[in-house]
Amino acid sequence: MGTKYDLSQIPKDLENTNTLEELTGVAVQLRDILNLSHITYHWVDGAGDQYGFTTYSDAWDERYRDRNYHRIDPVIIGCFQRFHPVDWKQLDWSGKAVRAFLLDAHDHGVGNQGYSIPLRGPSGQFALFTVNHNCDDQTWRSFIQDYGNDLILIAHFLNRKALEFEKNRQPENRRGLSPREIDAMTLLALGYSRAQVAHSLSISEHTLRAYIESARSKLGAQNTTHAIATALSRGLIVV
Repeated sequence: MGTKYDLSQIPKDLENTNTLEELTGVAVQLRDILNLSHITYHWVDGAGDQYGFTTYSDAWDERYRDRNYHRIDPVIIGCFQRFHPVDWKQLDWSGKAVRAFLLDAHDHGVGNQGYSIPLRGPSGQFALFTVNHNCDDQTWRSFIQDYGNDLILIAHFLNRKALEFEKNRQPENRRGLSPREIDAMTLLALGYSRAQVAHSLSISEHTLRAYIESARSKLGAQNTTHAIATALSRGLIVV
């Protein structure tokens, strides 16, 4: 994990996918580039149906479902209560049932470090994008410092594409923002300059300006900063 990799191609590869299987392939490629243990995109809807993919073993995936671990999993509970990415070490792992769950997870190859990004949207959309590894705390802190913003951006692209493949899972009301407008607002919220946003999206700054002004108008915002704040408060973007 010592080498810093350029991940700018990953969102472009995600954009070019047409099926969940292709999307999973790009995610696995990301896992291998970063030398991570596992990577997961996980959706649980109001009816309890689950959707997505994971590189955890089939045995752990089945055990997690059979034992309804989502009811006590601190990652699920903690992320549902937050809007920002969560380092697993920040969560509450006390309690007999949770400690037993943690031991079971380790026995099934789940690493001792994890970073989960909650993904929210209109009409109650909620999903998680998680990367997982085995390493010491200092190595993991350095990894998150290097790649945290990249992972947030990738999670956003992955979630949007996954929803395109499953039309019945899309939020009913997208509040009028186009996918490109959401992409632009997300990058601006992450602190990218307009030039960096245009480069990341492979568009001109003139086109970017049109996206920003369109989003600002739809959100009823007075300026770009107000538009970003409004998009964040409505769950249209996650940072």
